[in-house]
Amino acid sequence: MARQVEGRNAVLEALRSGRARRVYLSQTAQGKVVDQIEKLARDLKIPVVKEPNDVIDKMASTKNHQGALAEAFDLPKMSLEEVFELENPFVVVLDHLQDPHNLGAILRAAEAAGVDAVIVPEDRSVSIGPGAVKASAGAIEYVPIITVTNIARTVDQLKKANIWVVGTSDRADQLYTDVDLKGRLAVVIGSEGTGISRLVQEKCDFLVKIPMKGKISSLNASVAAGIILYEAVRQRR
Repeated sequence: MARQVEGRNAVLEALRSGRARRVYLSQTAQGKVVDQIEKLARDLKIPVVKEPNDVIDKMASTKNHQGALAEAFDLPKMSLEEVFELENPFVVVLDHLQDPHNLGAILRAAEAAGVDAVIVPEDRSVSIGPGAVKASAGAIEYVPIITVTNIARTVDQLKKANIWVVGTSDRADQLYTDVDLKGRLAVVIGSEGTGISRLVQEKCDFLVKIPMKGKISSLNASVAAGIILYEAVRQRR
């Protein structure tokens, strides 16, 4: 089944991952990334269709498409069971995130940190649409996204599979640098407004916080995710 990718970097990564099957560029699109898209598509024998700007605008579902679209095959898939079978799984669990830009940015950080999969709920959560795809800067082409019906139940399953579950909370007693993030690990990131739900917090093996030295009380969800993930990377070297 085809999906639409929007944005220059997202289209380039769709080509690099082997998932793009047709590219559309505006007739006025130019620049380094556009040149890379055209060269790679030519090398891969992927059709490139050039259209007037207004046609690209009508085809796109976002305003910030940068004059580059692609038809692409489905995203990479992984099941929870496959996660359980990994020797040293490293996953992110998103507890009802709402902002597509945060989702995309977390996917970008997760891919860079070597995360095996990102787990999201089926309902009451941001959809994996063009906005999230563009914000991921192509990372979505490489990080499997697992959709589940219930996050709390999924946390129970992760723990049963001997995966330590760490949640982020500004009310936690421990700093994120003071806990062991090596081994089989799942990091839970909560929604922008309310954080991790009470039930999911209760099910986490431990909660951690990021110290805040300024006047504001919390960080953007994607920034917090990046900080925690890279502390895990540092410890897991």
